Amino acid sequence: MTLDPQLTRLGLFDARVPRYTSYPTAPHFGTSVGAGEFTQWIEEIPEGSAISLYLHVPFCRRLCWFCACRTQGTSTDDPVIAYVETLKSEIALLRRHLPAGVSLSRLHWGGGTPTLIPAPLIRDLAATIFTAIPMAEEGEFSVEIDPNEIDDDRLDALAEAGMSRASIGVQDFDADIQKTIGREQSYALTRDVAAKIRDRGVRSLNADILYGLPHQTGPRIASSVQKLLTLSPDRVALYGYAHVPWMSRRQQMIPSDAIPTPQERLALFETARQLFTWDDYAEIGIDHFARPADSMAKAQLSGRLRRNFQGYTDDAAPVLIGLGASSISRFPQGFAQNASGTADHTRAIRDGRFSTHRGHRFSGEDRLRARIIEALMCDFVVKRTELLQEFDVTPARIDALFAVAAETFGDMVRVTAEALAIPARARPLTRMIARAFDGYDQTKAKHSSAI
Repeated sequence: MTLDPQLTRLGLFDARVPRYTSYPTAPHFGTSVGAGEFTQWIEEIPEGSAISLYLHVPFCRRLCWFCACRTQGTSTDDPVIAYVETLKSEIALLRRHLPAGVSLSRLHWGGGTPTLIPAPLIRDLAATIFTAIPMAEEGEFSVEIDPNEIDDDRLDALAEAGMSRASIGVQDFDADIQKTIGREQSYALTRDVAAKIRDRGVRSLNADILYGLPHQTGPRIASSVQKLLTLSPDRVALYGYAHVPWMSRRQQMIPSDAIPTPQERLALFETARQLFTWDDYAEIGIDHFARPADSMAKAQLSGRLRRNFQGYTDDAAPVLIGLGASSISRFPQGFAQNASGTADHTRAIRDGRFSTHRGHRFSGEDRLRARIIEALMCDFVVKRTELLQEFDVTPARIDALFAVAAETFGDMVRVTAEALAIPARARPLTRMIARAFDGYDQTKAKHSSAI
């Protein structure tokens, strides 16, 4: 790979920028949004709407060192069982405030490790959800699956509950890298779990793989990608490992001197990217790949690709409600986040109230800037006519916003009378270019590497 010297000059290898799964980003949420606002926003959902629901399970049987998610380890099922009861109470509370006729366009169970839930409770929890909010006709039920923490009974329960998409965490298949990041998971185990998922009629399989891991090299990531391709996943998320030991203490177990340099990270990404595209995967945004027949690839072609807290999505629902500790909800009015601590969240639900403790109410140019950033992250282009049609904004204001990016990035952005676009050679800069449209102070937040 030939390195474009402009990437270095523009600071790609030194910058730390948001991943922009929301705008504004979570560090800018404040305490002005609480349970009252959250309840009001739920009640303002139009009757008969389709919404998305995210359910967070913060428990893991083991804590992988590379992970920076809000999780906690448990060696027994007791806290998981108690947590499921809290979730059921939270669902009942949500149902009391939802307008009539609301259905689910998407249901996603994430974590943590949602497959820690015992099979009988998987059935019970799913039944509770679908009794409260039925699945829409074209709805999708997806679950994050740890191959180390799944068995036939739990897979049967998930399939019977209607799981239509499974997401398997791979990270890397190299044994040395797995030991270094505290996540040992053989290719044979992953292959067998993928086969069992498909044997149960689950129509779509996703996989996550990381670049930038300790001791990772071009040949090593190429080997892992080639093994992953033998599983024929419908979608792949190729995430950059975020080494943030100041935020996640468990990452202090990973030797910092074994982490690839930013330049090496870009080369690792490019190696994996080429292998996926050579195998006829469509490139989706900055770090996803999908089979051409997959709904996400179709959404990108038709301009319907969107971005949320799970990454890229083809879900068009205007409302995403997060259940469980630390979950974030998105409404047309703003964002609301539940209490991060499991105990605080449980206490609120037992008291008959939502645990919302922070969030953000949209104001000023929030929606306009959010759409510009999302369009860049999804499509690498922002069209003037669409902004003028969707927002109360003047052409002069759009020109002024575009001018900031053009002045900073020169020919790494292309501004015409119709749009601002990011050419292919500048796509490693996408998150940095998106930051040019961010109206909030980024100096106080410690974000991950730009590449």
